[in-house]
Amino acid sequence: MKDSLRQQLHRLAMRLDELDANLADPQVTADMARYRGLAREQAEAAEVVGLFRRFEQRERDLAAAREMLDDPDMAEMAREEQAGAEQELTQLHAALQTALLPRDPDDHRAAFVEIRAGTGGEESALFAADLARMYLRYAERQGWRTEVMSDSPSDLGGHKELVLRIEGDGVYGRMKFESGGHRVQRVPATESQGRIHTSACTVAVMPEPDAAEEITLDPSELRIDTYRSSGAGGQHINKTDSAVRITHLPTGVVAECQDDRSQHRNKAKAMAVLQARLRDRERSAREAQEAATRKALVGSGDRSDRIRTYNFPQGRLTDHRINLTLYKLGQIMEGDLDDVITALQAHRAQQQLAALESGQPA
Repeated sequence: MKDSLRQQLHRLAMRLDELDANLADPQVTADMARYRGLAREQAEAAEVVGLFRRFEQRERDLAAAREMLDDPDMAEMAREEQAGAEQELTQLHAALQTALLPRDPDDHRAAFVEIRAGTGGEESALFAADLARMYLRYAERQGWRTEVMSDSPSDLGGHKELVLRIEGDGVYGRMKFESGGHRVQRVPATESQGRIHTSACTVAVMPEPDAAEEITLDPSELRIDTYRSSGAGGQHINKTDSAVRITHLPTGVVAECQDDRSQHRNKAKAMAVLQARLRDRERSAREAQEAATRKALVGSGDRSDRIRTYNFPQGRLTDHRINLTLYKLGQIMEGDLDDVITALQAHRAQQQLAALESGQPA
């Protein structure tokens, strides 16, 4: 095992000790959100550290077996112990490498798959329909649920733009590799002279964000003003400071309520309005970020901007990111994407492992 990997495992073991201590702290157990987060981290760390401790034990066993090889009475047993330890160490080393690979927290989420026609006119729109069908068939094979969120059809039955929502176990983790430019080479249905054309589509796959959660507001970041309600309401309203205005100081978002005679109820209503406005602000910011991400994912839609080529005359699919070529285009277009996606996942794991061993971020 490389020193850099061993050092990371030692640091993780130290972190596990910290987590064990934190989870025993009454202040932590009183904060359920923090407790759950630490408990998840502790469970993941414990699994890896358990493997590492077993690895270290088998290293000691191997060293002891080698020392016994010179003893004639113990040599045979020592050789058996040595062989068993070496085999298990190899398995544990591989398991530890895999366990330490960075995990994308979005991999378990549902995904939006956006397919847009690019260069190639009507043929590109028809190819977009073929890609959509391929993904729908793949989702069906996986037992995932699908939904068409929006569709802009073309004149000949293709799609200028189509957005699918796919929900199931590990959707984003498998579909995220589809983002980019997809190029097709074939004789279009609109071609009367049998010439092969090249056209392109773009695909963007993004994880579905978590549903808006209740925002935790720091009381020190709120300014609460009370004032007398205005407008109709009789003598009572004019004599009491029942209206409430709440200002969220970091953002400047303001909510106020004067509908009720009770200052307490007006405050509760204003707080609810403030929560809603802050959630809307976060959602808008997230959508702006997703738009920027989408632009980075899909590129320009030009023929030269591609991650994959579908060559129908040769029945060939080529993924240019990993130089993978498969001569089973017919099956792939029917949703048999496992060979492609598994190869892309393995390539990504290799990149992460190389970064892990070099001490560089993946």
